[in-house]
Amino acid sequence: MEVTAIHKIGQIGVPVKDLERAVDFYQNDLGLQLLFQNKNMAFFECSGLRLMLSLPENETFAHPSSVIYFQVTHIKSAYEDMLKKGAAFVSEPHLIAKMGQTETWMAFFNDTEGNTHALMSEAEV
Repeated sequence: MEVTAIHKIGQIGVPVKDLERAVDFYQNDLGLQLLFQNKNMAFFECSGLRLMLSLPENETFAHPSSVIYFQVTHIKSAYEDMLKKGAAFVSEPHLIAKMGQTETWMAFFNDTEGNTHALMSEAEV
């Protein structure tokens, strides 16, 4: 019996309460490219990964999502830019781990729908 090998994440689904408000946040505050949208869903491009925002089909799916980590090159600049746009950060950029010569930094924020996500940056020191 062959085991199915997962090669990559093809899409991440994020439940939302107000689709228009969420589309505005992901498009304008995060700067993601809107691919297309209908009355219940919106799809964004994020460097080869598709992000789907959707109104929950039923109460089973009406909860905040998993954390999505958006990788950026300069976390402090990205943080300042998003703050100016009104993003609600839970934390400032801070060091999470140092592995050898690589530092991993993160800054957590909430989207308009109560989902917590993060900016992340990995830099050689």
